[in-house]
Amino acid sequence: MPQSQWSKKRERQYEHVKESELKEGRSKKRAEEIAARTVNKERARRGESRTASRTSTEDISSGRRGGLRSHSGPQGRTYKQLYAEAQRKNIKGRSTMDKKELERAVDHT
Repeated sequence: MPQSQWSKKRERQYEHVKESELKEGRSKKRAEEIAARTVNKERARRGESRTASRTSTEDISSGRRGGLRSHSGPQGRTYKQLYAEAQRKNIKGRSTMDKKELERAVDHT
């Protein structure tokens, strides 16, 4: 999926991000999408593209941001996210917990 206007550096960046996303368990299609978006945003930030959105040029870099905004918003993490985290942390009794209980258990371990 690397594009013709990308430099060799951006092509390497694309492959690196794609491989990282695949290791995280993302599907190939989703990993390619994330990698392309990351590269295009960096190109816009560095003035390598003809057009750039305001958030591309004024927001913190995607590399630095690295998940700072994940799990945010009015509701926070979803029940499914909390349950998965509780499962990774091997929290006992997680199957009978509601969202608030899971949140408390995950945050206190």
